[in-house]
Amino acid sequence: MKFTLSSILLLLFFLTARAQEEVSLEYYLPETSTYDNSIPKPSAVLGFEVGAWHANHSQVVHYFRTVAENSPRAVVIEYGQSYEKRPLLMLAVSSPENIRNLEAIKSERAGLRSGTANPQELPVVMYMGHSVHGNEASGVNASLLSAYHFTAASEIAEDLENMILLIDPAINPDGINRFASWVNSHRSYHPNGDPNNRELNETWPRGRTNHYWFDLNRDWLPVQHPESRGRISQLQKWLPNIVLDFHEMGTNSTFFFQPGIPSRNNPLTPEKNMELTEKIAQYHARYLDEIGSLYYTRESFDDYYYGKGSTYPDIQGAIGILFEQASSRGHLQENVYGEISFPFTIRNQFTTALSSFEAARDMRVELNQYMVDFYEDSKTEYTEDDDKAYIFGSDEDYGRAYHFADLLLQHDIELYSLEEDVNMNGVPFSSGNSFIVPLDQPQYKMIKTMFETRTEFQDSLFYDVSTWNMPMAFNLNSMALSSRILNLAEVEDVSAGIQFREGKVLGAAGAYSYAFGWEEYYAPKALYQLMEKGYQVRVTHEKFQNQLGTIFNRGTILVEKGTSDNSEETFYEDMQDIAASTGVTIHALSTGYTSGINLGSPSIDVLEQPSIALLVDEGVGSSDAGEIWHLFDQRMEIPLTLMPATRLSSADLSRYSVLILPTGNYSRIGENGVNKLKAWIENGGTLIARGAAMNWLTGNELAAFKFLSPKDTSTASQAPYANLANERGAKVTGGAIFKAKLDTTHPIGYGYPAENLHVFKSGNQFLDLSSNPFANPLVYTDTPLASGYVHPENLEMMKNKGVVQISALGSGRIIGFVDNPNFRAFWFGTNKLFLNAVFFGQTIDNASAR
Repeated sequence: MKFTLSSILLLLFFLTARAQEEVSLEYYLPETSTYDNSIPKPSAVLGFEVGAWHANHSQVVHYFRTVAENSPRAVVIEYGQSYEKRPLLMLAVSSPENIRNLEAIKSERAGLRSGTANPQELPVVMYMGHSVHGNEASGVNASLLSAYHFTAASEIAEDLENMILLIDPAINPDGINRFASWVNSHRSYHPNGDPNNRELNETWPRGRTNHYWFDLNRDWLPVQHPESRGRISQLQKWLPNIVLDFHEMGTNSTFFFQPGIPSRNNPLTPEKNMELTEKIAQYHARYLDEIGSLYYTRESFDDYYYGKGSTYPDIQGAIGILFEQASSRGHLQENVYGEISFPFTIRNQFTTALSSFEAARDMRVELNQYMVDFYEDSKTEYTEDDDKAYIFGSDEDYGRAYHFADLLLQHDIELYSLEEDVNMNGVPFSSGNSFIVPLDQPQYKMIKTMFETRTEFQDSLFYDVSTWNMPMAFNLNSMALSSRILNLAEVEDVSAGIQFREGKVLGAAGAYSYAFGWEEYYAPKALYQLMEKGYQVRVTHEKFQNQLGTIFNRGTILVEKGTSDNSEETFYEDMQDIAASTGVTIHALSTGYTSGINLGSPSIDVLEQPSIALLVDEGVGSSDAGEIWHLFDQRMEIPLTLMPATRLSSADLSRYSVLILPTGNYSRIGENGVNKLKAWIENGGTLIARGAAMNWLTGNELAAFKFLSPKDTSTASQAPYANLANERGAKVTGGAIFKAKLDTTHPIGYGYPAENLHVFKSGNQFLDLSSNPFANPLVYTDTPLASGYVHPENLEMMKNKGVVQISALGSGRIIGFVDNPNFRAFWFGTNKLFLNAVFFGQTIDNASAR
């Protein structure tokens, strides 16, 4: 029988993929390596061989600490805690001398960014990030092998004199632990690989995400979570030359390493980056050839969105490399090649760690020089750029401006606070609420990617979002300036960090009433705290003016003692504390005889404290649910119930005034649940639905939303089969920004000073307008595209169509959100729409929604 190279490789794939728990450490390690016996092997600490079980996070941390205690080559760097209080750490590995001088080396590397360092003299730094997706476990388990090999292998001692490895074993500790617990709890001692096995089918929300069900591999740029903030802080200090990003993909796949699809690279990424990525790829190919593993490049994935682990480095003068290993999902699973085992997946990941090490060693000077050149080129691009700075801010809301400023500072960006009022081309920017970002700094390209708008693209397919303009996301005024402006206006350098500005109470104790506007980002947080303390709170539906001439807009909150028996002094102290912690300005009103309306007007409603249940579990979009949970729990400090959808039919719904249905399919609640939900709405409940939940409500006659279907405009009788995937993909709205018009007189629009608003859209759900014109508080404009890619047919369907719509049933309201107002926790600009639905939904006139 004649054997071809491909058949031999496939046979090797079968044999290695069947490796089981009997695997030894030698299965993974290079045959040519010898090891220092003083460094404990993983099994000596774990109690099992790597790959026999899924190591949980505490076991991984214990092993890393143990290695550091026993090796002069290593030290543990702890850089934070996850939401569930698990330590975030990495193991720095180098020569003993370098380990003793890490801080000095870190400082010297800053010269690569400023152009003052000699690329030939500095060590190369490689960051190895494992399992940002917690249920992609081959990564975190491979990190155990890397920790052992790079600290114990005798042959690499000399190489480490010019190298520093930063081995981050577990980017997502909470998700990793959730997954390891599931898999180990259902592991048989005699696995059979049946895909129907419970071990291979984890339950909602699964281990991919962090505590709040966020995909941390989309958070490298927004940095909204502690895992990301700690990691990015380290990367900005170390400036690694190579960033490895270990992932998993479908069980029937092979192994992918970058480069990805060339046409989908971000245009801000230099061509040299692709050349170096291709050069490093040759090392991966050689190493994987040696162990007979199948692999591919260039046919999947892209490097467009800078918020991913393999792409963020590309705008930092580094090389990001994505590894995607076919997943066993448990310890063994059948696939199209036969079977794939957990040890086999770990071996491939570790093998590419070895290939990356060799590439980094050989290319040290070239990689250091590339970083120097990257920042030198940025200087050249700055000089040729008509824009010299950006200014941004919000006259009415410090909170959103503060959070965007804080985001910029996470990426080592030079930033200034505006200390005097200025007017730029007719747009006012106020002192204390505005910031200036000069472009004449090393992070020029990083700044450009956060402020740019782009509507023309080389490719129409995107692995992730096609735009991420941050001023639009934060709903801030912003402008590009042709001058640095720093010498034209009074500013303060806040590059070292900023503190959230406290609010205050204007006036003394014993006031007739207290009032604060709804414009400030944390006004809902202040409102809920007042409700918790038992004070009476009301919302105004018309403007009024106090005797000092201060204008209070619709949505202003009025606070009285109500039934509270607190003294005037205690009442006042509570107001001061709440103002300080939320940033709102509270005004003491001396009389109810105000201009416009008086404080006893029928245009003012008493607000009830919302009792909120968020439906979760199978069928519900976990990321959508997690974003809502995070908004209330972390930002607004408002408790809510995470109710499994299947409990709806048996739960006492009367205890809730607000039910939230994230995008998803709720067929699991059954006919009894539908009837119960209908009765609850008819009795006055406020139901908030997102995305596909609106379709489900309509299908069950609980709401009257009407959706448009995309039309097939193709007239061709024949098309190339090879183009099918691309043509279908081009019609997917993967993530773009659109202009919408907001009715600021509607309770959903309270707190917004202008009708123009940017919304983020992902997906092809198109909502027709309600026949009741008062039920459409937010609609797309007639020229909706602001930034990003959208197929022309989809763009046409969106024009003047609904974004937020109100429906009514009995005494209750259903508030539908087509687009996600809480996208990835950084879309601060539309959070208030969602919070308005929670707090003010109870005040919406039902006649406006029928």
